[in-house]
Amino acid sequence: QKELATFLEKEQTQAKLHSTVHSLTTMCWDKCITSTPSTRFARGEESCLNHCVDRFLDTSIFLVKQIQDRRDQ
Repeated sequence: QKELATFLEKEQTQAKLHSTVHSLTTMCWDKCITSTPSTRFARGEESCLNHCVDRFLDTSIFLVKQIQDRRDQ
C-alpha cells in the first residue's frame, strides 16, 4: 500500500513537471518566435526565450515561497 502511494505520488509529480515544461515551452515559443523555424533562431529570439524562461522560473519560485510562508504562519 505504501509503495503504491509513493509510486503514485512520484508519477503525479513527474506529470506536473511535464505539464509545466509544456506550458512554458508553448508560452515562450508563441511570444518569442516570430520567424519561420530553421536551424538557427532569428535575431533576438534566443534572448527573448532566455528572458521568458527566467521570468517564468522567477515567478514560480516567488509564488512557492509566498505559499510556504503563509502555510508556516
